[in-house]
Amino acid sequence: MILELRELERAIILLLLSGEPTPRHSTAQLAAELGTDAETLEQALGSLSRAGAVCLDGDEVSPSPAVRHIDELGLIGI
Repeated sequence: MILELRELERAIILLLLSGEPTPRHSTAQLAAELGTDAETLEQALGSLSRAGAVCLDGDEVSPSPAVRHIDELGLIGI
């Protein structure tokens, strides 16, 4: 389960970074695009939020400014 959760966390970050400069996705949209259930998605988003990797605003998710900056530095390969 931990490995699957880590893979989902990676997929979330990559999906968020692949969009517009300030992409926002709904949790329902993320679940559908990533083919996961709501409970597992909530676990992954909670972990990413606690780490400061994503910003949660109600039902919307976006990459944190720190993750966006790391991406701009070319340290995350999409």
